[in-house]
Amino acid sequence: MVEPEVDREVVYTVSELVGGVKRLLEERVGRLWVVGELADVHLARSGHIYFSLKDDSSRVRCALFRSAARGLAFEPEDGLEVLLHGDVTVYEARGDLQIIARRLEPRGRGALQLAFEQLRRRLEAEGLFDPLRKRPLPTSPRCIGVVTSATGAALHDILEVTGRRFPAMPILVAPSRVQGEGAEHEIAAALEALSVREGVDLVLLARGGGSLEDLRAFNTETVARAIVRSPVPVLCGVGHEVDVTIADLAADVRAPTPSAAAELAVPDRTVLRGRLAAAWRQLARAGEDAVRRRATELERERDALRVLAPTARLAAQRVRFQALVRALLRAAAGHPERDRARLAALVGRLDSLSPLAVLARGYALVRRTRDGVIVRVPVDAPPGERLAIRLAEGEVAAVVEASPASPADGKLL
Repeated sequence: MVEPEVDREVVYTVSELVGGVKRLLEERVGRLWVVGELADVHLARSGHIYFSLKDDSSRVRCALFRSAARGLAFEPEDGLEVLLHGDVTVYEARGDLQIIARRLEPRGRGALQLAFEQLRRRLEAEGLFDPLRKRPLPTSPRCIGVVTSATGAALHDILEVTGRRFPAMPILVAPSRVQGEGAEHEIAAALEALSVREGVDLVLLARGGGSLEDLRAFNTETVARAIVRSPVPVLCGVGHEVDVTIADLAADVRAPTPSAAAELAVPDRTVLRGRLAAAWRQLARAGEDAVRRRATELERERDALRVLAPTARLAAQRVRFQALVRALLRAAAGHPERDRARLAALVGRLDSLSPLAVLARGYALVRRTRDGVIVRVPVDAPPGERLAIRLAEGEVAAVVEASPASPADGKLL
């Protein structure tokens, strides 16, 4: 077999070949924009991010070093379409085409909006936005802490509203930057300092409106976790009514503006005066009712004591005793007369029934001397019978001489 002729004037090593391709790409292509979908995203311990950028038919390896990764506003994740700005090169150890990314932006939506959505989903999954975790605002706080810019319009609005509604309310301000690099750490520190301050019952976190970039500090995990850690309720009034930040979602109560937050934070003294006056009237009526009830009960108890008192009972017994004495005297005075009349009636009845009364009218009582039997008919006294004849006055003895055939013919001797 005959070997093909080869031009051996220039022969490259593998390293020379790969290095030459690398220099060619870096010199002729250099830095460029590439659009594609993220795949195989990996965050290394060093802070570098490694991933692939692909489309329907091709794939290229990419690296985002730590210095550039720190500036990302969002978290790279698989399936996300991005615009990559970086340098085309070759990874010489493997001879792989590679892009060193300098800038990464989500395609079709802003990085800050994407970062907001990613952080919202993650914190929501952890339960930081759970309504059951949130606390009600105190109705009458002893002191209100305010975290905001010392020179911003938000502080002016808060002081104006609280001064109008409740001038006596103490306001403690912890000034903080509300935008710019590192502002989220100042906000978190101010929140922590106020929430542990003695007497502070409520912390108001506020700033005026702005772009998503202006509100970036309030869309950070640092501020969200500082709000959740606060031992006292946090009222958030950030931006305009249409602005909703991560801080709003984590706060116990969200207000659409700083002024609205101030109105929620302090009670209205006019309303309080009205409630106080109504409560005073109600208390006065309740007091009057209670006094009337107690007076009625006291009178009832006094009447019961009068009835049960020894002096009252003694007086009643004395009256009853005197009445009984009078009745007894009347009864005692009337009994002799009644007894005398009864005796006279009995005497009259006895007199009418007495044999002596009959004898006094001329009749006689005849008895047999031997046995005392009263002689009623002639056969009771045969001839020779001795008789005792009782007259109205005295008694005579007699002997029957003969017994006549009829009473008309009889004769006593």
